Amino acid sequence: MNAIGYLRLSTKDQSKSLEYQESTIREYCRRNDLNVIAIFSDNGQDSYTFDRPDYRALENFIKKYKGECQYLIVLDHDRLSRNLPEALMKIAELENHHGVKVLSTNERLDLDSSDPDVFMKRAFDYMIANRELYTIRNRTRQGVRNAMENGRYLGRPPFGYRNIIGTKKNEIEIDEKRAPIIEKIFRDYLLGIPPYIVAKNAKDMGFTLSGNGAIHKVLQNHLYAGLIKVPAFKDLPEKYVKGIHKPIISEAEFWLAQKLLSNKRPTKMRSCEDFPLRGVLKCWCGLSMTAGWSKGKKDYYLYYRCLTHTNVNIPGPRLHEEFDRLIKEFSFSREHVDLLLNFSKVLLEEPRLQRQERINGKVMELGIIKEKIASLEEKFMNNEIASSTYNTWFKKYQEEKSQIERSLKDKKVIPVRTFEFYLPMLTNLFGIYEKCNVYQKHAIVRAVFKDNLAYGGGMFRTPFVDPSLAHNLLNISKKGLLFYEQPLQDSDNFLSGVPDEIRTHIVGTGNQNSIH
Repeated sequence: MNAIGYLRLSTKDQSKSLEYQESTIREYCRRNDLNVIAIFSDNGQDSYTFDRPDYRALENFIKKYKGECQYLIVLDHDRLSRNLPEALMKIAELENHHGVKVLSTNERLDLDSSDPDVFMKRAFDYMIANRELYTIRNRTRQGVRNAMENGRYLGRPPFGYRNIIGTKKNEIEIDEKRAPIIEKIFRDYLLGIPPYIVAKNAKDMGFTLSGNGAIHKVLQNHLYAGLIKVPAFKDLPEKYVKGIHKPIISEAEFWLAQKLLSNKRPTKMRSCEDFPLRGVLKCWCGLSMTAGWSKGKKDYYLYYRCLTHTNVNIPGPRLHEEFDRLIKEFSFSREHVDLLLNFSKVLLEEPRLQRQERINGKVMELGIIKEKIASLEEKFMNNEIASSTYNTWFKKYQEEKSQIERSLKDKKVIPVRTFEFYLPMLTNLFGIYEKCNVYQKHAIVRAVFKDNLAYGGGMFRTPFVDPSLAHNLLNISKKGLLFYEQPLQDSDNFLSGVPDEIRTHIVGTGNQNSIH
């Protein structure tokens, strides 16, 4: 009598090795005078389906050598399957169509599979195996969820991260060479730069992911904000938790990007240096304006117009001139810059000192760790400690050293001279705008007006101006350069907490109720 052995090992259940299954099956066949003509084994395959590589090969072998094999031997029936209905149907098919009797090593060779008691026992065994499969799956899902709730990321590290070498917990750390690319992608997108330009800039920096949706996948990846997305499980809802890995961007940047991604897709417009306001300027009706060259009798002329109000064409040179005058008026006076600089120095001084104290403390800790490492190496060289002890403590000290060095790298003190350099530039906002390319100009317009700049009634209109630039709205309105659709006192809120003398210089002392 000939027999075939079948082995299966699950990735989730390693209690019965392939070697143990094979030796048990061969011993069973030896005791029962069965000749083992083939052994098939599936390593790491799902028990719920029979779509396994070696099981398919086993069936092909039986069909090819039909009549030459009388038995299919498995260690236990759960090695064949954990799917109750599928297992019983497969056993009946092998016995009735191919003449192959399926037995486990704890069953007798002369077992009558047509006996109702045998059928009930096998059905019960497969039912228990099926229940165990569901238990394993639930336990695995719960274990994965628990790990994620504790802030662990399970999976391959995304672009910008890498696996921490020397750990088996799949922990990730920031890839210092690639992280700036991720920061650039989020920064450009939040500035309103079109995604295809964001992708081009990222690729120039070394972004290796390809495809039309690569940038959107990055923008939607919560890992970059230091978050772990825990999926819903039974009655437990989906939620976000803080990850144990370090973020590349802030949570505020991530959620702002999600808000922009969820908004209605804006009208696609090809930017051109000749039309710096195309793509950021809207008609009074709320629709985006387009721009282009129109042929006249003698020459070509630049016009802006609404896609709805096609009978109204606004000459481009006139619109550009009015906008240049508007931007010039938003510049800070030298007095405002000096006051803000002094105020910044006061606000920064105390945090700077506290930050410096923390850095000094970390430097002292780093020195102590280095001394411990040197002492450990000296003891090892003098044979005062065993190599195992040396390896254990050396690894521990190196980890502590790396953590301190990483924290020192993250705690850079912002020098006051940075503000002394950049703040004076605000006295000539138009000069900055004039030197920018069209995408940078769009970023400035969106920053000042929050993508709400419109033109109607012969002047620019907006319901929003960045509070830090709202100090000169009264003069701008009087000159007829801008129709501001919000009361001026609402824009004072950003100055709460600013000393009175600075508020007086920035806001003015007049009764500023509204501009219409």
